[in-house]
Amino acid sequence: MSEKKQTQQNVAGKYYEPEYYKSNSEVESGLATTHEQASDTLVEGTIDGKIDNVQGKDIDIPRKGYEK
Repeated sequence: MSEKKQTQQNVAGKYYEPEYYKSNSEVESGLATTHEQASDTLVEGTIDGKIDNVQGKDIDIPRKGYEK
């Protein structure tokens, strides 16, 4: 097996670990970021851009860019 193919299989076989947030590896830190984004999506659970407020009224997420 070629070295490139072996490297690809090692990358594809990685699973998220909490210590990846502190990693210098591009793959591990990217996996941590992706895990955080997926977790945030599952927790919030909406695509309409609203944050569920525990006091009953939903809060709109503003759709504006950063000021330069």
